[in-house]
Amino acid sequence: MVYIGVDLGGTNIAVGVVNEKWEVVAQASTKTLASRPYQEIIRDMAVCADKALSQLGLTHNDVNSIGVGIPGAADEEGNVIFCTNLGWKDIPLRTELQKYINKPVYVGNDATVAALAESYAGVSAGCSSSIFLTLGTGVGGGIIINGKPWNGVHGVASELGHTILVAGGEPCSCGNRGCLERYTSATAIIRMAKEAVKENPDCAIMKKAGGNPDRINAKLVIDAAKEKDPVGMKVFDQYTDYLAMACNNIIQFMDPDMVVLGGGVSYAGDFLVEAVRAKVPNYILNKTLPYSRIELATLRNEAGIIGAALLGAAQ
Repeated sequence: MVYIGVDLGGTNIAVGVVNEKWEVVAQASTKTLASRPYQEIIRDMAVCADKALSQLGLTHNDVNSIGVGIPGAADEEGNVIFCTNLGWKDIPLRTELQKYINKPVYVGNDATVAALAESYAGVSAGCSSSIFLTLGTGVGGGIIINGKPWNGVHGVASELGHTILVAGGEPCSCGNRGCLERYTSATAIIRMAKEAVKENPDCAIMKKAGGNPDRINAKLVIDAAKEKDPVGMKVFDQYTDYLAMACNNIIQFMDPDMVVLGGGVSYAGDFLVEAVRAKVPNYILNKTLPYSRIELATLRNEAGIIGAALLGAAQ
C-alpha cells in the first residue's frame, strides 16, 4: 500500500506517492491559482494524485490514505478552519476531496506536517519529542510528541511564529506587535538589512543588490555576513540572537529532544545553526544540565509531501 501526500501552497500544489519507507516515489504538480473557487483547487489535488499514481501503474485501490498539508489550521473532521493565503475559511476539504478519491483524508498545518516528516524520515527520527521551526516569509511551528503531532485542544497549537518575543515591538500581519516571526523570519532579515543600509549605503549588501534596497533578500544578507561584511555581520548577529532567544523559549517551555530549524533561511546551513548553538547557552536557565539539540532540517522540499502522507499513519 502507498500513501498520498499533498503539499498545498499559495503558488503551487505538489502531490506525491509515498511508500512505506517514507520515500517519495512519484510526483505531480500544478499551479494553485488561489483566486479560483476552492472546489477547483481540490479537484486539481485529485488530478495530480491520479497522475502520480499512474506513473507507477497504481490505482485508488493501492492507496491507504491521503494527507493534505495546508498553510493554515484544520479541525479533526478535515475542514479548513482558516487558510489566509488562499482566502479559505470553513472549507470542507475532506468531504470535497473524497468526491474524487474515496479514501481516508487527513488535513494538517504545513509546518506540522514538515515536523512530522522530519521525525519519521529526517533529522529528528528516533526522537521522542521535537519542535520544528520553519523560517520563511513567516515562521511556522510543529510539535511532535511520541511520534504524533500535537495540535492542541482547539486545533490551533504550534503557532509559534505568533508568540510574543518583544513587547510592543514590530507590527505583525496578525494584528499583534512583537511576534516572533517579525524577528526570526526571512522577512525580518530583509527589514533589518534595509534599516542598516540607510546609514551604510556603500556596504556589500547594497553592492550585491545593485544599489537597490528593494532587491535585498535574506540569502544576499547572509552571503554578505559570510564574507565578513560589517553590516551583513551586524544584521546576522542580531537575527541569530533573536533566533537563539526563540529556541531558548521552546527549550524552557517544552524541553524537547530536538529543536529543528527548517524553511528557506535554514539553507544557510552550518553558518546559521552554529551561530544559534553558540548563543543559546547565554539564555538557558539550567546551564549545568543537558538541553535540546538544535539541528537543521534535512528533507527540504519533500518534507511537505512526506509529512502530509504521514498524517494517516500517525493516527
